[in-house]
Amino acid sequence: MFHIALYEPVMPQNTGAIIRLAANCGAHLHLIEPLGFSMDEKSLRRASLDYRDLANVTIHPDYPTFLAAMAGKRIFALTTKGSRPHTEPCYQADDVLLFGPETSGLPDAVRSAFDGDFRIRIPMMPQARSLNLANATSICAYEVWRQLGFEGAL
Repeated sequence: MFHIALYEPVMPQNTGAIIRLAANCGAHLHLIEPLGFSMDEKSLRRASLDYRDLANVTIHPDYPTFLAAMAGKRIFALTTKGSRPHTEPCYQADDVLLFGPETSGLPDAVRSAFDGDFRIRIPMMPQARSLNLANATSICAYEVWRQLGFEGAL
């Protein structure tokens, strides 16, 4: 399938919703520490409902460890400063969608390490700043899954 990665997420409710999303679309979710919450936090459990056991989640102690684990995979950095819309790439199995923390997005050093073709954005109205992390992840994940023919779906 494909991968979703959250770089240092801070809001447990968003991560819980994304755990549920990953379980429902078959994506492998990667959480890159430090996390802004505990994995046993009540709000995380409430948002993910009983999907935690159905989701494939890996926690990486830091960004370099995550990058080593993703060696050989194409990583797309989601950013409001992206060069092209999220619908433009032709996604492949094992591609990775990388999202930054809710409060700040991907740090400049992380974002700038990606070639322009791998910095993508979700189109928005000019006056809008950003979307909620769980919503943005859902929009992009379903585009990838759609391009992969909704592999594994009923």
